Amino acid sequence: MAKWQDVRSGIGGALLIAGNLLLPFSRKWRCRWGATEAEVRRALPGDELVPTPKWQYTQAITVHAPKTEVWQWLVQIGQGRGGFYSYEWLENLIGCDIHNGDRILPEFQNLKIGDGIRLHPQMPPMPVEVLEPGRAFVLHGDTRQGGPSPMTPKGYTNMSWLFFVEEVSFDTSRVLSRFRTDHDDSFASRLGFGPYFVEPISSVMQREMFRGLKRRAEARQPRP
Repeated sequence: MAKWQDVRSGIGGALLIAGNLLLPFSRKWRCRWGATEAEVRRALPGDELVPTPKWQYTQAITVHAPKTEVWQWLVQIGQGRGGFYSYEWLENLIGCDIHNGDRILPEFQNLKIGDGIRLHPQMPPMPVEVLEPGRAFVLHGDTRQGGPSPMTPKGYTNMSWLFFVEEVSFDTSRVLSRFRTDHDDSFASRLGFGPYFVEPISSVMQREMFRGLKRRAEARQPRP
């Protein structure tokens, strides 16, 4: 049974998503939440996988924990792994079966190229296409290559999801995520993967994911 605080948090997330859907003019702010102008414009690993995106977002957060610690939390994400540190109750309403971890899970620390990260148990995993150990990994799905899901509309969808961490100081890290999507111009693809529906949802979930990551990583640090 979901904890009341998870339900309350999930309801808050649902309201934020609804607000995003009703307020498309806030998209510019959402798509660069926490990121500087330089970070938004910066070339990052995996950009080449979706060279001409129809839309993208770049979000960022500062975490007061060593880079090595933040990396451990990042590499264990996924359904059936460490979860996504986001609105667990909301994700599970649509059958994602997510269980957010509150500790480092040793069995998921050895991420490799080709490993599949699931978002939903009924969808094929998104494989790790780019990996720079301790620094970056990129999940990539392209329906022209047989993925990511038979539930996608006809035509094509090509998407990449980057997680990038770099050291600010020995006990502070900067974490970036970039999501890029290209798709054909059919109505089904524009509706299912265009910015008008997917982005208002994914940007809210990503933002909470970063906050959840920050809480977990910083909670393990010694207090002054």
